[in-house]
Amino acid sequence: MQDFPEQLPHGPIEEILPGIFVVKGLIRIEADQIHEFSRNMTIIRDGDALTLVNTVRLDDAGLAALDALGTVLNIVKLGAYHGRDDAFYLDRYKADLWAPEGMTYSRGEMSSRKMRDGEIGPASDSTSFVFDTPNAPEAILYLSRQGGVLVTCDSFQSTSGPDEYFNAVSAESKQRLGFFGHPVIGPGWKKAASPSTSEFNRLLGLNFRHMLTGHGEPLIEDAFQLVNALISKEGKAS
Repeated sequence: MQDFPEQLPHGPIEEILPGIFVVKGLIRIEADQIHEFSRNMTIIRDGDALTLVNTVRLDDAGLAALDALGTVLNIVKLGAYHGRDDAFYLDRYKADLWAPEGMTYSRGEMSSRKMRDGEIGPASDSTSFVFDTPNAPEAILYLSRQGGVLVTCDSFQSTSGPDEYFNAVSAESKQRLGFFGHPVIGPGWKKAASPSTSEFNRLLGLNFRHMLTGHGEPLIEDAFQLVNALISKEGKAS
């Protein structure tokens, strides 16, 4: 058996929108083992096929609940700083790994399917939005169902404050770094990737009502208005 990262605490699988589920869990940064905070995995059901985005390794009960939903066929690595648990799921389900060009891996993973801007993604109603940020590759998965759903990684986050998975060190540092907001552009990714304003304006060309992020709470019904206001504010500040 391969030596995968340890399984960490997480909550239940919750259906946020019809056929779209979210699991919130803990992430402990491997490089320092000091910071602990929350992260989200999104599960998309397309018939009997399941797509896992921003993977979080589930415990045995969670895996049983996942298997009851359908068959895992796709793993999606949207961002350069996520993917800790991709190898576990690839080994367990022999699924396809989707990722944008330029993504790097740490556990021998190989992307079998490339995410290309505007092209169809792993679910039948999905397309890929790929940022032009080669220093820190990042994509968004767009679903045309339910009035439009964006599934993001670090580009957009929506953590309103520390939750049950934050320790004191992370609560202080994330507050200082501007991690909290409903929503925010992920400060770590923004610094590393240096995305242009035109990239965000291009995103506003999509029709969407909801956003499910790699960190934070779902934005339901009013995501477009909130993201539009944030991008406008960012543009004025730059």
